[in-house]
Amino acid sequence: MNIEIVAGSPRVQSKTRRVARYLQQHLSATSNHQVQLLDVRDWALPLLQEEVFTSVSSTPETLQPLASRMFNADAFIMVSPEYNGSYTPAIKILFDHFPKQEHKAFGIVTASPGALGGIRASQQMQLLINGLFGIGSPYMLITPHIDKKFDEAGNLIDPSFQKNIDVFVSEFLWLAESLTPATKAL
Repeated sequence: MNIEIVAGSPRVQSKTRRVARYLQQHLSATSNHQVQLLDVRDWALPLLQEEVFTSVSSTPETLQPLASRMFNADAFIMVSPEYNGSYTPAIKILFDHFPKQEHKAFGIVTASPGALGGIRASQQMQLLINGLFGIGSPYMLITPHIDKKFDEAGNLIDPSFQKNIDVFVSEFLWLAESLTPATKAL
């Protein structure tokens, strides 16, 4: 199964990327799945064009590697900070270019230096997943005080948070693995 972890913050010093890096390393080490980190900073996506991309060949040449990853993903984990009560515009622009991720599993991860950990962004991300025709895992990873949980390299520095990670990963993988045979049959 191909899992894309979308690091959705365009900020250079993003603290959210810490948890994305950790999840990529953790899933790669504990599962047999291909897990890639899709960093929105690596792609110069324009504001939404009149036409969305429906295949790799219909995508501009410069974005075809991204299109390939989006269309070949079996599941996504979206990682976002909270921007004014919602997720980042970069995540919205990415999925608006590659809509209708039908029957694919989605995991929601939010992070914030504050005490609420991006919970309001997670609620908005659920609405996005529904609009994409994806299936969101009800087990989210809400990460308050991100700078006290993960260091800059993406290492877990608060061992008490491991149980939250384990529950999120276990439930996300259950959903994704359950849906993947159905998605492949489409």
